Amino acid sequence: MVMDNVLAIILAGGRGERLGILAHERTKPAIPFAGKYRIIDFTLSNCVNSGIYNVAVLTQYQPLSLAEHIGIGAAWGLVRMDGSGIRLLQPYLAREEDRDWYKGTANAVYQNLQYIDEQGAELVLILSGDHICRMDYSDMLKFHQETQADVTLAATPMSSEELQRFGTVTVDEEGRVLSFQEKAKKPESNLVSMGIYLFQKDILHRCLEEDAQLRSSKHDFGRNIIPRVVSNCKTFAYSFHGYWRDVGTVQSYWQANMDLLEPHSSLLFDANWPIRTREDERPPAMVSETAGVVNSMISSGCVIKGRVEHSILSPGVKVAEGAVVKDSIILSDSVVGPHSIVDYSILDKEVVVGAGCHLGCGDNFQINRREPKVANTGITLVGKRAKVPPGVKMGRNCITYYGVTEDDFPGPEIQSGETIRPRRRGVARTA
Repeated sequence: MVMDNVLAIILAGGRGERLGILAHERTKPAIPFAGKYRIIDFTLSNCVNSGIYNVAVLTQYQPLSLAEHIGIGAAWGLVRMDGSGIRLLQPYLAREEDRDWYKGTANAVYQNLQYIDEQGAELVLILSGDHICRMDYSDMLKFHQETQADVTLAATPMSSEELQRFGTVTVDEEGRVLSFQEKAKKPESNLVSMGIYLFQKDILHRCLEEDAQLRSSKHDFGRNIIPRVVSNCKTFAYSFHGYWRDVGTVQSYWQANMDLLEPHSSLLFDANWPIRTREDERPPAMVSETAGVVNSMISSGCVIKGRVEHSILSPGVKVAEGAVVKDSIILSDSVVGPHSIVDYSILDKEVVVGAGCHLGCGDNFQINRREPKVANTGITLVGKRAKVPPGVKMGRNCITYYGVTEDDFPGPEIQSGETIRPRRRGVARTA
């Protein structure tokens, strides 16, 4: 069923600072995920599978990779004869007031109110482009209509140790929201907001106009809009019990990938709810007679001659004979050299690991000294197009920057928590 009265707005301009080097050259929704996909594929696929074909993607930070991936939306069936489909909207300067870089999630939507009005939709669905989730938005729409809500937000139960990362809501027996707390130290509920909001268009218009006049506001939906909506509008929480993960940190990104390897995972394997993406025109993966692959996802164009265990490989990855990849994520066209070990690591695109290396070695889990908020759980990160010299031993929580060459390494032993940066003024930079 096509939901013609709904316009979906996908917020896709995030910097992804806690994802470190994975987001240095691309916006967070464009980061590869689950081998052949990008993070935003899940939100786009949810829209199409829910019957929503009028979609706008708001971009800002490093948008090139995302724009190239989405194109005209053909991979998701978003090229429509009736003129609806997908639009990529970026901030721009103009003569009228308040035209500038987006200053927050609410400000991003506020600056596009004219576009929203022109679409003629009665309802506006605000979505995040950086969440991994399989959700039928038509169920949320039905709940919204049955409760005659002004605003409906999606909420899901969360474990107590993660509650402080999210906004939490308390609700009555009918699901009406009684209170909202943004990242409270002592949350009153285990029900967290998923960053998915369904607004009556006139209510959204009014809320954003009011927020724009408040100098004290951060112009953010979670911090500013939703708390005021709960106080002033008829707001309900739609309870969601399926898979949802905010992949805003290196650890959560790694864990969401690894979740796909669990036997019960159906996120990618439900024929009735396909996850669409821009297809890679590569040949099938090749697994040689010397290879061993255990509980892993291997994408097209991969050539596996070594051993791969509990890992996810994007298209075109090569694992040489005698090499071992374990508990790791390796993005497109990277090479793991002969007899090298990659353990509990994430390698970005086109990384070359020389022969006889060991990435992610030892029991020292020293937090990264330069970027402690990024590398603090033991995962070692290697940036796009980095070249690791043969024989290098690299510990836990290490970060190797984009484009690092073999000459940038200070020696064969890189201790846990160290950072390798490009050479400057003839001196290798470590931290």
